[in-house]
Amino acid sequence: MLKVDSDIGSSLLQQVQEKQNTLLEKLASGKEINSASDGAAAQQIIDRLTSEVEGNRQAVNNVYDGISLAQVAEGGLSNINDDVNRIRELTIQSGNGVLSDGDRQALQSEISQLQENISFTIEQTNFAGKPLLSDNGALSFQVGANGGNSVDVKTQDIGSQLSDVLSIDLTSGSSVDDALSATDEAIEILGGARGDLGATQNSLASTARNLTQSNVNTAEARSRIQDLDYAQASSQQAANDVQGQAALTVQAQANQQQGQVLALLS
Repeated sequence: MLKVDSDIGSSLLQQVQEKQNTLLEKLASGKEINSASDGAAAQQIIDRLTSEVEGNRQAVNNVYDGISLAQVAEGGLSNINDDVNRIRELTIQSGNGVLSDGDRQALQSEISQLQENISFTIEQTNFAGKPLLSDNGALSFQVGANGGNSVDVKTQDIGSQLSDVLSIDLTSGSSVDDALSATDEAIEILGGARGDLGATQNSLASTARNLTQSNVNTAEARSRIQDLDYAQASSQQAANDVQGQAALTVQAQANQQQGQVLALLS
């Protein structure tokens, strides 16, 4: 009987200690689920949600890179548009009949400088080494945690589309009408390209907002499964302390009684 009481006390104490160790691990990590042994199904769900959270977080970074790229391209086009407008203004000025050949040469010198600026802007408008205004193509951005979620930002060979503007020379045969026609066409081309980039930026910005909100919701869902309820854990710890003391008392009493019996027998 004494042996049975001692075994019961020892078994109870061991169970309490195991619960206490598990509880201390949860309190230290702040997580209800620390491994598959705490809940295999819950751990699988947590892993899936974690994968989605991390994927969406990187996708948000990709989206903002896409926005930055589109902004750089649009900034380059804006500078080119300013130069084309100035060329148009100078072209109109050259149509003044009172100007001398020297006056027109001075106007052409400024036009030539603006043409060089346009070519330089086209050449230098890059993002992370990728040309944005000198090559027809697209740069793809993964904007979601799953396959099929991508957005393309178009690049254009603007130089080839503005060849007429870049060849304007009012001192050697280019008429005012031809030059104005070339600048008007260029402004139309630049406006369309800037409009496309603006629409892309708006689309990417909307995607970023949706991804961010989705990530918040997914993280909250994961938290409800994974995170520890500290109030409940504290109550469990207090109950375990009481059970531990009871187990120690039972074992101590059993050991004391066993010692007394052995003393009488000896």
